[in-house]
Amino acid sequence: MTGSVADASAASGIEVGYPNGHLGHLKAEEQEALESFKTNLAEKGYYKPGPPASHDDQTLLRYLRARRWNVVDAFKQFKETEDWRKANDLNILYDTIDLEAYEASRRLYPQWTGRRDRRGIPVYLFEIRHLDSKTVSNYEKAAETNPSKAVTDGQTSPKLLRLFALYENLTRFAQPLCTELPDRPHATTTPITLSTNIVDVSGVSLRQFWNLKSHMQAASQLATAHYPETLDRIFIIGAPYFFSTVWGWIKRWFDPITVSKIFILGPSEVKATLEEFIDPKNIPKQYGGELDFTWGDQPKTDPYIKEKVKWENGLKDFPEGPKYWRPTADGTRMECVAVGSEGGKQRMLSVGTLDRVCNVKDTEKKVNGDTLAEEVKGLSVGDDEKKEVVETGKEATIPAVSA
Repeated sequence: MTGSVADASAASGIEVGYPNGHLGHLKAEEQEALESFKTNLAEKGYYKPGPPASHDDQTLLRYLRARRWNVVDAFKQFKETEDWRKANDLNILYDTIDLEAYEASRRLYPQWTGRRDRRGIPVYLFEIRHLDSKTVSNYEKAAETNPSKAVTDGQTSPKLLRLFALYENLTRFAQPLCTELPDRPHATTTPITLSTNIVDVSGVSLRQFWNLKSHMQAASQLATAHYPETLDRIFIIGAPYFFSTVWGWIKRWFDPITVSKIFILGPSEVKATLEEFIDPKNIPKQYGGELDFTWGDQPKTDPYIKEKVKWENGLKDFPEGPKYWRPTADGTRMECVAVGSEGGKQRMLSVGTLDRVCNVKDTEKKVNGDTLAEEVKGLSVGDDEKKEVVETGKEATIPAVSA
């Protein structure tokens, strides 16, 4: 069941995966499917072409790739996701979640290392042994209370909603950041919408796997349903002798496309395989690399990223908690905004800006006055800031970001 470098290349979909099927690399029939998808969504009230568009093309393409370019199936999944997001106030949850609650969730689930693979895709680490029964039980008890101002329909467990604040961070912070870094292939044409994951299952007993089974199954299935095509290569490391039994459960939680991206590395294959896809300086030391990253750490932001960001408010690195990127008023840069709540007070902190390099020609137009009052609906800022923008009529750029 172990993979090899050759297997890794095949499983990662180098021939048929990224950047194929992504912006800048669409076949004629895929571009046609995207246009048909937009028309279908607009007719049913789930998409506004703008400008600015209610959803960016790279988000829509995730659903088409997940449904193998079947527009009808992609619409069904997209509709279900949009309905789910609305029912659970996902934008409000992310904007207002308590920072301590957010950090408690972050410490349990896949964590961004602050680094990228050779294609510029963010690298995440997940060490499952830390999810022992006591830790999970304490987390679930704490998660019974609502840590944000979001009002939900009660159909999704509160502990899982906290997890999805982390997925929002992936799609609204880590991926947009990696998209605008010019030192990667296809930087000017192809947004980053994926993640590379190292999953360490060493030191996990069969009993621990069994105790985590229902929780991980529910989390995986919801993530697959509502955050499709955000996972690329998934390297499983440290598999115990009984892992074939566990693998029998896991592979049923994911769609076949995702399963094809998961491969299991034996001890002798870890270093060589990871180095094929990730520069050694961006691989944690425990897996043969040079990065001093320990589970639970805040991201060790790549020095190159720190150089590219024009920091504000005395910051020199990204603060803890939820963050997102939005275009600046002139459309030439992206601004990072730190949100969430601390001590019951909502945070809205400008962290810094970054030059736009990807699809700059598609910069969203400025809006103001009556047009702004309509377009500002759904903008990921606090209600007070929305009110200020509308009442004063000051210029703003509305980001087309979703899921």
